[in-house]
Amino acid sequence: MKRLVYLFVFFLGLSACSTKPVTKPYKWEDDLHQRLLNDFCLTESQVKDYIRKYIPDVTDEQMQKWEASGALECMTLDGEKRFFRNSGPNLFRVDTTCNNIKVAKEGNVSSGSEKVNMDNLPEIITAVKSSQNSIAAPKRMRITYTLTVDSNAVPAGKIIRCWLPYPRTDVARQKDVKFISASEPQYTFSPRDCMHSTLYMEKQARYNEPTVFSETFEYTSCGEWHPVKPEDIQPYDTTSVLYKQYTSPREKHIVFSPRLRQLAARLTVGEKNPYLKAQRIFRWVNDHFPWASAREYSTIENIPEYVLDNHHGDCGQVSLLFITLCRISGIPAHFQSGFMMHPRAWNLHDWAEVYFEGVGWIPVDQSFGVPTFARNADEEYFFFGGIDSWRMVVNNDYGMPLVPAKKYPRSETVDFQRGEVEWDGGNIYFPKWNYHMDIEYLNY
Repeated sequence: MKRLVYLFVFFLGLSACSTKPVTKPYKWEDDLHQRLLNDFCLTESQVKDYIRKYIPDVTDEQMQKWEASGALECMTLDGEKRFFRNSGPNLFRVDTTCNNIKVAKEGNVSSGSEKVNMDNLPEIITAVKSSQNSIAAPKRMRITYTLTVDSNAVPAGKIIRCWLPYPRTDVARQKDVKFISASEPQYTFSPRDCMHSTLYMEKQARYNEPTVFSETFEYTSCGEWHPVKPEDIQPYDTTSVLYKQYTSPREKHIVFSPRLRQLAARLTVGEKNPYLKAQRIFRWVNDHFPWASAREYSTIENIPEYVLDNHHGDCGQVSLLFITLCRISGIPAHFQSGFMMHPRAWNLHDWAEVYFEGVGWIPVDQSFGVPTFARNADEEYFFFGGIDSWRMVVNNDYGMPLVPAKKYPRSETVDFQRGEVEWDGGNIYFPKWNYHMDIEYLNY
């Protein structure tokens, strides 16, 4: 009888084991698929509804034409055609005919950052010319940055690891960084030379409660402008570590493909001066690739090629195209990013820096490009060698390790701006958390 009891318990145990959920091992391919589903979340009908606000009689033939040109971004996922979440608004940014229709209906309105920069650029230019100092027009800010993980995004009792963006202390135009407080008693700053500047904290998730991380700090951001002349440029020391590092390709997103090599050669043909070469590249990208809202960088295999294929790009995408073309052309360049902090117009933002022998590193904001409001030659090419006062620099490169190390692939595998969160069970992707920045301008 005792033997039968033991057998019953044994088989009951097998039954329990067989119904226990099996944790699926992590695979990037599955993760990527979910990210694409999140970005490509609209039906054709939903996109048409948006387009009809401006083109009431839109036809299927027009839709197909825009899809073929890349102006209307879509892909087939799980056997269904799905459209990018911002494909409708993007169409009226990147297709010239559609843009003209929208402007005719609503007018051409300057962005919030442009309105601020109309005053800030001449302020910087005047100060630099009078002082001979390339850094000018300081703006001091106090920031409270908050990242909130949704209730029950992870099981109660589990530890959530969080990396928040923090202003760099190794950038000349970003000064007097002062930490004030953090939401958690224990926190860690990344090393000063880490390419992504972070404040790291941990917190236990509670049932039915959001998990909130926050930090408060102050810093001063300055404008920078270098009125470089081509004759100021000296020959590169092509044997130096700096030159070799910043003219080399990278495994992802700075790839010297035959197509990009041919393009760089065509854009710089007949020109020997590095400054004028880079200026040609800057102007060509500015003139050919309008800004458009971007899908997540982690879903794109090669960002510069993506820009060429789709004929548009956001700030980081056109910056990586500019950087790649410069490096192929023997001009050292690197990625820099963080935030644009313009009053009532703050946002994520990316730009570049290029190195000229005899001058040093100078900023290049390819996305801001040639301002539509430019009133003279200095303002026209201001962002080729200059940057406005309203920035928070967080990153001196892209796709580098976080400190402390992250276990799972980041939500943003290229840039680091919004922050990152994970727990032992995996990365916590963007739809399960949000971020916010409160900015107090102390001298504006």
